[in-house]
Amino acid sequence: MPETMTTAPADSTTRDGSTPIRVTVNDQVVTGVLWDNSTSRSLIDQLPLRLTFKDLNRVEKIGRLPRPLSMAGMPEGDDPEPNEIGYYAPSGDLVLYYGDVGYWPGIARIGQFTSDLYPIQQQDEDFTATIELDG
Repeated sequence: MPETMTTAPADSTTRDGSTPIRVTVNDQVVTGVLWDNSTSRSLIDQLPLRLTFKDLNRVEKIGRLPRPLSMAGMPEGDDPEPNEIGYYAPSGDLVLYYGDVGYWPGIARIGQFTSDLYPIQQQDEDFTATIELDG
């Protein structure tokens, strides 16, 4: 069950409009950026979050968000790349991609990782991660 944490996010947008984030799993930190789109902005409004993730098809980790994200202005679907961050609107899941999933309706690409995904990818069981602004 997702749980919203109580710390208020700081404004940490970079000059290119992306927002740095960090994902912490078992005291290991993975860094990334969220791009400037309606879906990522609505995720930023929910940060920090503590979510439980599970593996799906050995290409992605999915975690249910407490509230749906905006899909305003987003394409009907997309084909995310490994090392990207996405949102799957039909189920309300935040998705951390480490393999190639191909095109799916309902996917919104919202960011990418800037460090090695090994701490996330190596998780064989369900795991909890904290997602928060970095900076």
